[in-house]
Amino acid sequence: MVALTKTYHPRYLLVLVVLLAGLPFRAFAQDATVVGTVTDQSGSVMANVKITITNAETSLARTITTNDSGQYVAVDLRIGHYSVKAEASGFKVAEQKGLVLNVGDRRRVDFQMALGAAQETVTVEANVVHVQADSGEASNLITGQQLSQLSVNGRGIYQLAALTPGGSSQINALAPNVPVGGDAGVEFNGMRQNHNIYLLDGGEDDDRGGAGGMSIAPSLDAIAEFRALTSNYSADYGLSSGGTMTMVLKSGTTQLHGSAWEFVRNDALDARNFFNQSPQKVAELRQNMFGFNVAGPVTFGKLYNPNRTKTFFFYNMEWRRYVNGGLTNQTVPDPASYGGDFSTNSTVINVPTAAQVTPSVLFANCPGGAAPAGVVQGSAFPGNKIPSCMIAPNATALLSAGIFPKSNALDANGRPTFIGGNNSPTNLKEEIARIDHNFTSKFSVFGHYVAEQV
Repeated sequence: MVALTKTYHPRYLLVLVVLLAGLPFRAFAQDATVVGTVTDQSGSVMANVKITITNAETSLARTITTNDSGQYVAVDLRIGHYSVKAEASGFKVAEQKGLVLNVGDRRRVDFQMALGAAQETVTVEANVVHVQADSGEASNLITGQQLSQLSVNGRGIYQLAALTPGGSSQINALAPNVPVGGDAGVEFNGMRQNHNIYLLDGGEDDDRGGAGGMSIAPSLDAIAEFRALTSNYSADYGLSSGGTMTMVLKSGTTQLHGSAWEFVRNDALDARNFFNQSPQKVAELRQNMFGFNVAGPVTFGKLYNPNRTKTFFFYNMEWRRYVNGGLTNQTVPDPASYGGDFSTNSTVINVPTAAQVTPSVLFANCPGGAAPAGVVQGSAFPGNKIPSCMIAPNATALLSAGIFPKSNALDANGRPTFIGGNNSPTNLKEEIARIDHNFTSKFSVFGHYVAEQV
């Protein structure tokens, strides 16, 4: 038997260690943290108190204990609704229910334990409004319910970011919600928009060459929460000197659920522009955003995940259809004049003088190189009609090719006018999928897939 060995250069091992060390930090800024201190009735801190934090949506429970200072810290908690329970021998069980953790939250839940039997429980409902005393950050949170119900023109993240105190919006109201061709004109506290950064599920969603825009523009119905941080935020977010917008995609829960939607804007539903009175045409406007999503546990009955606490999925698909029509109101030449017939025009057309154009050039295409009958240089064209031989062939070819739009209206003076423009359609199809898996109460992973076709 021959033994085969293979050696690896130390630098390759170093690269592997660096990559593995970086994995836990790829998803920063998408979870929440709960901190607290446990004391007895006299105010003395209590060590080794069992703290159980349970997610109401997934039933996943995490257990930790307080340190010698009576403090505990639970990090990397998925956003959602929680209950926090404290247990110690010889004391009543203390529990706080209805705790809502949002993206990037750092919530404090302190307990004061009372003497009594372990079978007794003291339950406290969490306050809907809480004061952030563990961080000096200035930020603005938009919940999933607000994301789906706020009347935002265009239904884009940029418009939501502009709602943050200290934000200034330069967004075009008709800009489509797309990563390429969208309008990211939002500034915070006087900084330029290219100082902003966007995070999705803790990863960078930033178009580095696009002046502060996103590389993908996720559907609002796929986002669980959105937080805009503008000042004094943690060093975890040290990638930008402007605003930091962090978004978290929705996840599945123990229950199967789904939704479908369509949002419409149409020029037929809009008021007329004051300067474009009836019966003039209006610019075509079409905005149709429609899609569906479905989420729930990945389970195969008794074969896999029977308790629905291990694996969860979320899938979102959305189509966006935009047409922002142009509206040009411009006098155009009468097609009859393309052949030189200006008989209906009140302006007299004169033949260029010999000093302006020599006869050999002016009549070069006419029979014999001579002036047509009745045409005298310096005088008006007979009947205000230019003979066809005096019109440059290249000019005739360009006019025939349609360099001028055809008139479709008359102005107040009866002149042919073109009203309309080139419509600018934009179509986007987006798919988003996310999988969450819990190996244990302390170890879980997730991954998402986003595909956009613009």
